[in-house]
Amino acid sequence: MSRRAAGTAAAAAGVLAAALLLGGCGDDAADAADAADAAPELSATGAFIPAPASGDVAAGFLTLHNEGDADDALVSAGSDIAGTVEIHETADNAMRQVESLTVPAGGELRLSRGGNHLMLLDLSRTPAEGETVSIELHFETSDPITLDVPVEAATHTGE
Repeated sequence: MSRRAAGTAAAAAGVLAAALLLGGCGDDAADAADAADAAPELSATGAFIPAPASGDVAAGFLTLHNEGDADDALVSAGSDIAGTVEIHETADNAMRQVESLTVPAGGELRLSRGGNHLMLLDLSRTPAEGETVSIELHFETSDPITLDVPVEAATHTGE
């Protein structure tokens, strides 16, 4: 190969390498921007508290919807009538407190009878059917959601 051809080939290889390197950086930047744009978009529907049989505890049920492109997690909750609100999971007919529950991207988290739910403990008063109870839900990423939750008949299923 002549000197001129070798020089031209080396220059072409350098231009090609630079183009590939810059193209790779562009993809990384686009991927980073897409990841930054991915976010949960949460809403809540169907919330209710069955009138409790005793004055010590109550349960809360609702569905959290996530229309966003990223998962989020319900990490805590509070209420104006409860000293403590715990997040409970039900598996193999056993209830246990958990640190969080995932609200999947493009999906929902159902808190329902016989399944995952909120437990309101150390009640300052017994909620009666027809009243509303304020519950604030806290998430790993999203802003809190505050709900005025109706107290329904003890047999209400939310259906």
